[in-house]
Amino acid sequence: MFSVGDLILYGRTGVCRVVAIGADSADRQCYTLQPLYQKCSIKTPVDNGKVFMRPIISKEEAEQVIEAIPTIKPCAYHNRNLTQLKEHYREWLDRHDCLELVAMTMSLYEKRREAEEQKRKFGAVDERFMREAEELLFGELAAALGCEKSAVAGYISSRMAAMQSAAG
Repeated sequence: MFSVGDLILYGRTGVCRVVAIGADSADRQCYTLQPLYQKCSIKTPVDNGKVFMRPIISKEEAEQVIEAIPTIKPCAYHNRNLTQLKEHYREWLDRHDCLELVAMTMSLYEKRREAEEQKRKFGAVDERFMREAEELLFGELAAALGCEKSAVAGYISSRMAAMQSAAG
């Protein structure tokens, strides 16, 4: 069970703060959640088996995710069947794992690069899932690192540059 003040990952909503714990009208224990990056409030049963919930990663785990980025090999996924394409991306998102989200976004960036190279348009489905994966990833990394979500991409870039100069 989470405590008031805890930061948790709540499904595809992303990072939320537990702002209250109490009973609802059916006398079930519920969390009241405040998403960090949205203007709303969520009330959900403590024993909710439908929506994934877990504590956010620690600062150390966030740093480990960033350090692992150079080892990830992007592989663009192609499928003309939009239903299968969406399902493929949903499976990645539903793993709720930062390294998986890094791999997914890197693969989508690779797919976009390939499309631009071939003078083709990057697909709307790919674009939508890339934005969703980045939102979830950058939101959790920002919360774990204690910075603004808008600063995460720059932080990752500076860490990559520092790792490259240290290596060579």
